[in-house]
Amino acid sequence: MKVIIDDKIPYIREAIARVVDEVVYLPGSAITASDVRDADALIVRTRTRCNRGLLEGSSVRFIATATIGFDHLDTGYLREAGISWTNCPGCNASSVAQYLHTTLLLLQQERGLSLPHSTLGVVGVGHVGTLVGEVGRRLGMKVLLCDPPRAERGEAGFLPLEELMQQADVISFHTPLVHRGNHPTFHMADEGFFRTLARKPIIINTSRGEVVDGKALLSALDEGWVSEAVIDVWENEPDIDLALLERVYLGTPHIAGYSADGKANATRMVLEALCAYFKLPHEEFEITPPPLPVGVPSENPLDLYDPRRDSNALKAEPKKFEYFRGNYPLRRESM
Repeated sequence: MKVIIDDKIPYIREAIARVVDEVVYLPGSAITASDVRDADALIVRTRTRCNRGLLEGSSVRFIATATIGFDHLDTGYLREAGISWTNCPGCNASSVAQYLHTTLLLLQQERGLSLPHSTLGVVGVGHVGTLVGEVGRRLGMKVLLCDPPRAERGEAGFLPLEELMQQADVISFHTPLVHRGNHPTFHMADEGFFRTLARKPIIINTSRGEVVDGKALLSALDEGWVSEAVIDVWENEPDIDLALLERVYLGTPHIAGYSADGKANATRMVLEALCAYFKLPHEEFEITPPPLPVGVPSENPLDLYDPRRDSNALKAEPKKFEYFRGNYPLRRESM
């Protein structure tokens, strides 16, 4: 059995060596059709486009992506080709919540946002959005939730997007990228969205870059339709809009979910899915990230993670977007 693995997936090598005969590690964006031709499975991240061009004629039967999002998988083609796939829902939800927590604290400290007197609008209330809402409530914010698919199923507690846009001081996106259907999210935040905002809110996007129209956001910042923006995910990564990067309060290289804890969760989930699909004998995978160095202070959440570090690095060297992602330093959610 042969498995191709994105070489930036952490904490996987020792564990998978116990259950798989042959493993090949490659940069995710460089995996080619010839690489996968005789492979049985792929374990990837968002940088590997799993489509007909990559997979046709190969022996791949199973793909696991160590991510929540799966818009890099051509699920229609995979269904047609009989290739099973899985993602890792919720794997890094607490990591993204940590990113939002410290970002909101910084907005209070540096931009004068009064958290107890502000309303947080959460758009997309899955694993991540649910935890982000809890963060807002712990900080004393009023929290509004918007999730049209869940509302359509008859679930209570969700506002239409138009109402949230009139009431929120901070709007944070946590939706998948959906191009078609009843609830598309591609360019959900476009020029029309920004023009009709009532309170000049702060915009935060940690979902998918294409959920927010970057050019429209830049105009909205210049026109004063929004007061600040925090962007972790970008259109056209890694070739991001440098003018928008310069303009946002915090701009980070798609690392909101990159805590070691979140990565360990994803690695465990893809290993368990691989073994379940191929009916491989295995023990419970204990994937434990390394501890922080002794002496790291932990009284303040910003001591554990300060997103200004990642933003400052990216703004100083935006061409190193992929380098920053692939060589991300140890970050823990708790001691």
